[in-house]
Amino acid sequence: MPFREINSKMVEATVVPGQKLFSQRGAMLAYRGEVGFTPDIRGGQGGLMSMIGRRVANEATPLMTVEGSGTVMFGHGGHHIQVIDLAGDTLYVEADRLLAFDGTLQQGTMFMGSQGGVMGMVRGQVTGQGLFTTTLKGHGSVAVMAHGGVIELPITPGTEIRVDPQAYVAHHGDVRNKLSAALGWREMVGRGSGEAFQLELSGNGVVYVQASEEKL
Repeated sequence: MPFREINSKMVEATVVPGQKLFSQRGAMLAYRGEVGFTPDIRGGQGGLMSMIGRRVANEATPLMTVEGSGTVMFGHGGHHIQVIDLAGDTLYVEADRLLAFDGTLQQGTMFMGSQGGVMGMVRGQVTGQGLFTTTLKGHGSVAVMAHGGVIELPITPGTEIRVDPQAYVAHHGDVRNKLSAALGWREMVGRGSGEAFQLELSGNGVVYVQASEEKL
């Protein structure tokens, strides 16, 4: 169920009978046709344990299920929107950045420590993103939100990309991440806002970086 970008801050999705769409509650701007919206109390397709894990970490983002026949326009808070197409791989993204996604995608919750060990957990605390992140796997489209627009950076074997943790939005592919300390000129002059740490990504995939250090 591809999303059509209306502009940098709005997308439109076509809803067809028999197929579900999930979106963040309150993200519907307008719609045409016979479309129904219901709260998703299961925490998406991740099931009960996914919901519990995120509730415990106080990181639950309310979702709604969209079904029926018609078109729906989505947007939220004037944030820029990036549409990401998955072809069987897994997207790692913070729950509060999810605007809408195909119901065909399998949703889960991953403990940050499982990517990067202890440093993965440190990353969650330093960035304020918590100890869990959302995973979406399969074939379908995802609309994510960001401040100031998004740049897509490819990650290739043998190379490494370093990202400011606050500018990180999401990544997919066979990618490993770890947090490293890095003293920069901003720390030297007392204007540090997180640059004392860098998120290092390596492997084969794509990382999405926003043009801002603000959280949603």
